[in-house]
Amino acid sequence: MTPRLLIARPVPDAVLARARRDYEVVLNEGDLATDRAQLLAMAEGAAALVAAPGRPFDATFIGGLPASVRMIATFSVGFDHLDLAAAKARGLVVTNTPDVLTDATADIALLCLLGAARRAWDGQKLLRAGEWTGWTPTQLMGWHLGGKRLGIYGMGRIGQAVADRARAFGMAVHYSNRKRLPLDLEKDAIFHADSDDLLRHSDAFSINAPATPETERFLDARRIELLPPNAIVVNTARGTLVDDDALIAALKSRRLFAAGLDVYKGEPKLDPRYLELDNAFLLPHQGSGTVETRNAMGFCCLDNLDAFFAGKAPPNRIA
Repeated sequence: MTPRLLIARPVPDAVLARARRDYEVVLNEGDLATDRAQLLAMAEGAAALVAAPGRPFDATFIGGLPASVRMIATFSVGFDHLDLAAAKARGLVVTNTPDVLTDATADIALLCLLGAARRAWDGQKLLRAGEWTGWTPTQLMGWHLGGKRLGIYGMGRIGQAVADRARAFGMAVHYSNRKRLPLDLEKDAIFHADSDDLLRHSDAFSINAPATPETERFLDARRIELLPPNAIVVNTARGTLVDDDALIAALKSRRLFAAGLDVYKGEPKLDPRYLELDNAFLLPHQGSGTVETRNAMGFCCLDNLDAFFAGKAPPNRIA
């Protein structure tokens, strides 16, 4: 019997085509407009669900799933939108999609860094308002990456890919991680066992750690004060790692030169004060946003599902 699969948010066409080839698919075409009760009704008879960030699968939702559901495959690396404890209590298998979005997210981190450093938003605004009067010797002077120190908080796959790209711009890489990397992965990066010490050595500071209770609001007012003057902050991890009040205050006062952000607490409802800041380069969670990467994420979800229904261990099980 072909397993029924509920896809809780629309996915790329190539992913949907493969899913329909191998499963009886119920697609939530309404996306976030579909309320919780409707989505639970759509899950009736489903053996598995494909989840995605933006729609929380909290304990109440997971507790309301029909008994037929045996697995959740999330279309993401991060899983802060899933209550893993509730899933485990229900005996559900949960998987994610690591590796496949490493390069795309690292590219966005460098885009955020360059956009912030070179005042890309100021330039765009000047052009679009029709106010550019031509090149001048002092116009839009930004911040040169070469010779600067990039501090990376969280040196996993994405952090290492960010480091590789930063080296190409002539930056010296420093990092803090739960444990030091082997020398072949560390390359020439300098390890700081104490994250406070990392901040003191970070002309630019890139946040690439997962969202956990321990990392919530990691970058607060105290830690911002440890950064060198005119530093740049980049966040492509999760918005909850930043204290918005502290970061906005530091940008307004010019304690920081700029910030490049792709993620926000409470997104899509980011703190509106960011929109008022000329020294904030902002993107709408585009980290994995390429056709190739989003297809690969979907195929990774399906690989996990295929393994589960074949009686094998899913390659990317997290619960």
